[in-house]
Amino acid sequence: MDQRYCDVAIIGAGPSGAIAASRLTALGWNVEVFESQHFPRFSIGESLLPICVEFLRETDMLADVEAQNFQFKDGAVFWMDGETETIDFHEKSAPGPATVWQVRRDKFDDTLIKCAMRQGAHVHFGHKVTGFTQNTGGVTLEIENEAGESQVVNTSFVLDASGFGRVLPRLMDLDVPSDQSLRRSCFKHVHDFADHPDFDRNKILITVHPDDPQVWLWLIPLADGMSSIGVVGADDVIQSRGSTPEEMLAAWCETSGFMSDILSKATEARAASQIIGFSRNVKNLYGDNYALLGNAAEFLDPVFSSGVTIAMKSAMLATDLVDRQLKGLPADWEKDFSAELKVGVNAFRACVNAWYTGLLQRLIFMDSRNEDISRHFTSILAGYAWDRKNPIVQDPKRFFSLMDRMTSD
Repeated sequence: MDQRYCDVAIIGAGPSGAIAASRLTALGWNVEVFESQHFPRFSIGESLLPICVEFLRETDMLADVEAQNFQFKDGAVFWMDGETETIDFHEKSAPGPATVWQVRRDKFDDTLIKCAMRQGAHVHFGHKVTGFTQNTGGVTLEIENEAGESQVVNTSFVLDASGFGRVLPRLMDLDVPSDQSLRRSCFKHVHDFADHPDFDRNKILITVHPDDPQVWLWLIPLADGMSSIGVVGADDVIQSRGSTPEEMLAAWCETSGFMSDILSKATEARAASQIIGFSRNVKNLYGDNYALLGNAAEFLDPVFSSGVTIAMKSAMLATDLVDRQLKGLPADWEKDFSAELKVGVNAFRACVNAWYTGLLQRLIFMDSRNEDISRHFTSILAGYAWDRKNPIVQDPKRFFSLMDRMTSD
């Protein structure tokens, strides 16, 4: 059986894996990435948040992404009961970029991992991690390629960036029940042929369904007349309108109001798919010689497009600590990775919970919303969930408790 060594092994070549590979390679470490699929490949999660621009700039990937001519994005539009509310990212309270893109993830992820490869990372596509054993001073990974051939990789540190594949949580029994309800999402790509005068391609459209405020839909305009559309809601509720992902999505879209009007001429570009029970959590985010990045660790809900942001942020935090640990310097994983990452995750979680209780809808559509409140909320929607000056970040529970009392009066 073939055996070899690398300083850092990364499981998965998505955004968090590519960011981590790029940063660690730049720091001089021998990095190998093991990806079970081949790129480009389809992935959901196309609406980025402006803070991602900072991460891309820091990893010298920004120019490559800009060259792809992805769809420009500067905010979000919320629709409920015939009313619309526009969120412009320029009106946020935090400093930093206010615009970003809505991307075809196959092209976006491929661009990022090619940047990492150009910078020196070794990437192995079609290679699946099947075993994980901790030993003195490192980890032994068992790898299987598509021909069924096995090899052993000895490494000083492992970063799991496998996304919904969740390789280490499965191999190490790290999964714990999420505090989010069981929800189902059905989604597809369409050629939208949208010519509605009130449709803004520069913003994601979030629709609260007229028949059930617990059900919401997304319309993410992409480049070249494409759009990603999807519906999210309680598993049994979404299933009540069809037996296949295509039937369920079509039924909810057709009765969605404004979104239905926009898509009146749309044709299918990619058949519908679904994810059931997508919310995830784990016992711990790190251990001796390993850490979990992005969706491999935790996923909340797609409503605020936080997935890629959390994935990139986790990679930025983890790589600094991996570098210190491999150099024999102190590395406080609890304080500087787990606790720090949870600052933003908890802010996003509070927003997700407030969305599903209806509090956030009341706040968004409030007639006389305080300007400071609007700016702080806009900052979260733009991804600046680690800005300690934002009261939502400082104490999410207290903030939304105050908002609940304010909007109920």
